[in-house]
Amino acid sequence: MKATRFSLATVRWSGVVSLTLALTWASNGAETNAPPVATTNAPPAAVTNAPAKPPPPPMKPEEMFEGGTKSYDNWIELSGGSFFLSGNHASFEHQQQSTFGPFGGIEDLHYQGSPSKGTTFTLDGHSIFDQHDYLLNMSLQKEKLGYVKLSVSEFRTWYDGNGGDYPPTGIYYSLSPDALAVDRQNISLEAGLTLDKLPKVVLKYNHSSRDGEKDSTSWAMTHPAPGVTQGLSPSFYDLNETSDTFSIDVTHHIKATDLGAGLSYTHGKVDDSLNSDRFPGELFEQKVTNQQGTTYDLFNVHAYTETWLKKNLELSTGFAYSDLDNTYLGSRIYGSDFGLGYVPNPLQTDFGYFNLNGGSRLDEYVVDLNLMYKPTPVVRVIPSLRVQYDETDANAGGMETLMSDTPTAFSASGNDRELDVRERLDVLYSGITNWVLYARGELDEGSGDLTETGGLVQMPLFSQFGSSLVGRLPVQLASDDTRLFQKYSAGARWYPTRRLVLDAGAYYKDEHYNYTYEQDSTPNNSFTRYPGYLLMQDFQTSDGNVRLTWRPLQNVSLNTRYELQYSTIHTRPDPVSTLGEVESSTMLSHIISEDVTWTPWSRLYLQAGLNYVLSQTKTPASGYTQAILNSQNNYWMLNFSSGFVVDDRTDLKLSYFYYQADDYQDIALEGVPYGAGGQEHGVTATLTRRLRQNVRLMLRYGFFHYADVLYGGNANFDAHMVYTSLQYRF
Repeated sequence: MKATRFSLATVRWSGVVSLTLALTWASNGAETNAPPVATTNAPPAAVTNAPAKPPPPPMKPEEMFEGGTKSYDNWIELSGGSFFLSGNHASFEHQQQSTFGPFGGIEDLHYQGSPSKGTTFTLDGHSIFDQHDYLLNMSLQKEKLGYVKLSVSEFRTWYDGNGGDYPPTGIYYSLSPDALAVDRQNISLEAGLTLDKLPKVVLKYNHSSRDGEKDSTSWAMTHPAPGVTQGLSPSFYDLNETSDTFSIDVTHHIKATDLGAGLSYTHGKVDDSLNSDRFPGELFEQKVTNQQGTTYDLFNVHAYTETWLKKNLELSTGFAYSDLDNTYLGSRIYGSDFGLGYVPNPLQTDFGYFNLNGGSRLDEYVVDLNLMYKPTPVVRVIPSLRVQYDETDANAGGMETLMSDTPTAFSASGNDRELDVRERLDVLYSGITNWVLYARGELDEGSGDLTETGGLVQMPLFSQFGSSLVGRLPVQLASDDTRLFQKYSAGARWYPTRRLVLDAGAYYKDEHYNYTYEQDSTPNNSFTRYPGYLLMQDFQTSDGNVRLTWRPLQNVSLNTRYELQYSTIHTRPDPVSTLGEVESSTMLSHIISEDVTWTPWSRLYLQAGLNYVLSQTKTPASGYTQAILNSQNNYWMLNFSSGFVVDDRTDLKLSYFYYQADDYQDIALEGVPYGAGGQEHGVTATLTRRLRQNVRLMLRYGFFHYADVLYGGNANFDAHMVYTSLQYRF
């Protein structure tokens, strides 16, 4: 295509040059060889001093690629390209969120028009084949009457479903050469009535679905080496979910009050399964299908008001009630393949079940009160109150399985009630020149009670060593809990000069839970100690951050940010366990970022950014075993971009990014290695050319590299991208 375009341009420009030379030669020849013209004594022509026509004003930067001074309201952009890949397909598709190979279609489409006076029709959309990316939005609006909107969309998300790597033997547990994918679809139809001086009414229907497969972090057990058992075998979800929602909302304005009310009804269905391959490639390999099915109906009614009681005093209120009814079914079956029915299986060494069925109901009430008071023009005080009450009832039953034993019936039920009251106060002060100060306090007090009855039962296990009972007795639990959430934050913004802005802020958060047990059938000094084991947990977080925005020169801007965050978790178990209160986790994070923008020339800009994160989480377990290490989340990212206006028709952009994390630690002999050891970088170059006032051509090239030692090099890839688009405005 480039050669053809170049040759056509060459022919066109050659023709123009040839025609110009011919006219010049003809003009010169006529002056030289023509006979002399008879002269007359005619008076000379009158000479006028008419001013010359002024040149057209120069185009603004935003006009150069949008049709110049003439406005084009509609456009269509066609595109096409391809990725050329070497390396792991699944890793590439997950990292780039794109399939490899060719793709293209309608990149962007916009059309608007007026079928009649006061009526506007708009259409927007795109359609990219082989990327499963489709969108169509249409709307028809009539002034002072209403509107109708239709939206249809689909997009795909890619997931890397591969498992872990065992460095001593080099065994890598892969699931599929290509990435897993989930397609999400959405269809909505909305109609609104917007008559003057009458309530506004909006009716809406929405259908959404999710279908496909995605990865899971619940990996299954493997034997990567003799005498070694580790969870490295990949698992994946098979998803099939749909929901349909009908809603109506009415809003109106009466004097100083805005008010609204609405209701909605949703019917949904979930048919998912978690699939795990235990001990792949071995004689006792088992494929486990954990089926999870739910059908639900959700009803919601809500209302709100906003009233200006005085010029400096506004009151807003809100109320919502929701009723959620679920019916569910499921199974956990061990077999030679996924999705099989239950058959007694002597290789099933863990509990399973089938014919699980049950139901639940949730009733939720929420009330909001907010007051905004401005005692002076520079002070704003906003107190608010939120009350939420939830009540849930659930029951279930099914058949429990273990090896080839006769399935045993089980049942369970539970009830949970929760009350939360949240108070919040916001204060904003701007009475100091070049300063804005703010403070906020939040307090959430909650209480609840939980009862649980039933569950899996003990079953006999027969082996060469005799028979025994395995499992746990059905749970009998009655507990109360109280919780107190507190968060206090403050900050300031300072404008010492027009080119300097300093932001500083900090907050402290404390989440405290206390549990008491009126009944608990599980011994808290045994391996079956849960669920009534913990008496207290406390989560505390302190955070401070500073941001500096500075323009030392007119064409240079800097944005610097630093954040320090420190979190702890304290846990106190039942004294019967003979264990005392412990700081069960600490996390320390440093986040540093810098962005610099420099425009040395009106045609050129340069921008660079750096993000550096140091984060570590410690637990007491890391002091007792090498199989559990302190969690590291240290990484840094660099990005650079540049734009250059070659001329008033041509624009060139370059970008580069780099990412590195060095948190991998090879502890394969003690446990599963964790911690990213990845390196990624990519570069793109984009050339845009305005062929005509309403025609724009874009060419893009990209290169991407990814490597991660965590997967033993099996997830590495290199990819080249070639992409082009043509936009026509009309």
